[in-house]
Amino acid sequence: MQKLLILLGAIVAIASCGTGDSVKVESVDRPATDTRNEFYASNRAPLQPQAFIKLPLGSIRPEGWLLKQLQLQKDGLNGHLGEISAWLQKEGNAWLENGGAWGWEEVPYWLRGYSDLALLLQDEAMMAEAKYWIDHIIAGQRESGDFGPMQKGRGTERDLWPNMLVLWLMQNYEEATGDPRVIDFMTRYCHWLLTLPDDKFLEGYWENSRGGDNLWSVVWLYNRTDDPQLLELAEKIHRNTADWTKSTQLPNWHNVNIAQCFREPATYYLFTGDSSQLRASYNVQSLIRRAFGQVPGGMFGADENARIGFFDPRQGTETCGFAEQMASDEIMLMITGDPYWAENCEDVTFNSFPAAFMPDYKALRYITSPNLVVSDSKNHNPGINNRGPFLAMNPFSSRCCQHNHGFGWPYYAQHLVMATPDNGLAAVLYNSCTTTAKVAGGQEVILSEQTRYPFEESVRFTLNTLQPATFPLYLRIPSWTKDASVTINGKRVTAHVIPGKYLRIERSWQDGDQIELNMPMKISMRQWQVNKNSVSVDYGPLTLSLRIEEDYRQVDSRESAIHDAKWQADADASAWPTFEIHPASAWNYALVTDAPIAVERRPWPEDDNPFTLASVPLQFKAQGRLVPGWTIDEYGLCGVLPYESDPRSASVDDITLVPMGAARLRIASFPTATK
Repeated sequence: MQKLLILLGAIVAIASCGTGDSVKVESVDRPATDTRNEFYASNRAPLQPQAFIKLPLGSIRPEGWLLKQLQLQKDGLNGHLGEISAWLQKEGNAWLENGGAWGWEEVPYWLRGYSDLALLLQDEAMMAEAKYWIDHIIAGQRESGDFGPMQKGRGTERDLWPNMLVLWLMQNYEEATGDPRVIDFMTRYCHWLLTLPDDKFLEGYWENSRGGDNLWSVVWLYNRTDDPQLLELAEKIHRNTADWTKSTQLPNWHNVNIAQCFREPATYYLFTGDSSQLRASYNVQSLIRRAFGQVPGGMFGADENARIGFFDPRQGTETCGFAEQMASDEIMLMITGDPYWAENCEDVTFNSFPAAFMPDYKALRYITSPNLVVSDSKNHNPGINNRGPFLAMNPFSSRCCQHNHGFGWPYYAQHLVMATPDNGLAAVLYNSCTTTAKVAGGQEVILSEQTRYPFEESVRFTLNTLQPATFPLYLRIPSWTKDASVTINGKRVTAHVIPGKYLRIERSWQDGDQIELNMPMKISMRQWQVNKNSVSVDYGPLTLSLRIEEDYRQVDSRESAIHDAKWQADADASAWPTFEIHPASAWNYALVTDAPIAVERRPWPEDDNPFTLASVPLQFKAQGRLVPGWTIDEYGLCGVLPYESDPRSASVDDITLVPMGAARLRIASFPTATK
């Protein structure tokens, strides 16, 4: 299944592209996997080959608006959480000393994002802080191979879930630094896991659901050590992990677990070659979206847990869930090469994830929904399946999202460009960056990518190489575009560019070669039949929201936090305020679907942050009718969508739509009306 390189018809072109050299262009479903990359750790036998190989952390330097998000994260909560969270204080921390009082998932959750961010930005102070924690974790490994706090899980003697997070951050740290301690540290731990009896292994709720995270680390380690005991461990992890392979039910309906754990069968497929395991991961992705995902933004309405009857777009997803889904999409893309996973990743990344944060990243919201018209600190249970102030933008009001959110952007940045089994490169997630990598022949090349995608249609590449280099370059062609085109040094490639495929370009690349991919974007609509035939409006990979004016009101962060938000005793809560956001304009509009929607381009923001109402570079002029009966409901939330027969106003109003990633209050799933 993974060894297919499908030539569609006779879509192979030999063309002149400005230098006199020939170029072979093919439209393919995904890269062929009958060879193994010579320069980057790839799946060893007996593992199934992967379509894409992640480049080591540090190979890709983010630029443009993505770099701005990372810098905001550094200056915001993720970069300073160690000054706020009691779970990250060094004194009495169980990750630094045996018997410490503070220690579960919080340190590795935070450190996974913080360490990657430090290495991406090459920030010396942050790298020193990350290394302090990493050094102590490695030094604290026990003679047995176990490490970390002796934390009990739900009714268990030993909770292994936090250790899975440590393995992930160690993998990236080793890739970036070459620290020889990491391989030994991980090997000793994996050998210790083999000594645990099955009835004491992955028995707790979180570790049992999330065994796939441990399994992904086994893949990484096996590819570097060829240790046969790891194959035995993989089978042990799989048989003791919750069963995510059933056709119509899930082990549990927790939103983060689903976003994080659905890929476990696909990961195990790498060890067995059993395609039913691969199909099982696709099934979970589809099952949750058929039942609770009839909404825009790439996710599903589960709040804390998905519930029968609660599938309206006013239900939301934890910020943790967004970050975990992005990571799962990136891993599924590596395993399968299926462009679907890149598109779902972009859907979540562009449309859902940015709106979960304050524009300065100094606070975040626990739950964000496609239709969200009030973001206050009240308890909205049972309208959402959480008891507490989970809609406010609070810097520290939960133990998971505040610590875990930080790996979303850095992990995304590491997957923009990947290596291929045929010693080429693939641009799979488009964003400005500079990639330094080895290609066929062992030659190092630099691929510079400049774009304001998804706010513009073109992506421009410049290749720099000390001498000519012959290798394939893959460009993903999104399924939503029509008439996409590629030029090399200003001359159009003559092969047909097919949406939903990859364009494979193999040639002798010269220093300074220019490649441009143009992906025309058009307005389109999706109808959500399960949710009263509501519609969402798309523009390329962007989904649009009604522009609702946002009234920010500052409230005390400590008073509005939930009970387990443990602040450090000397933390200055006034420096980290909480904000409620209230609507300052009408929001209860039905979209007039037979009226034209016009694109209005605005200047690119000077601060390079396109994800705010004040700076968003695209607006769209549309028309709507008010729906008087659609109001705030008995739970203090945006009411469920009105019925198609509910009265609309007689007058038609001009309304403005914006990309929903810039809208912290939003209506992205609209009831409909006509002129």
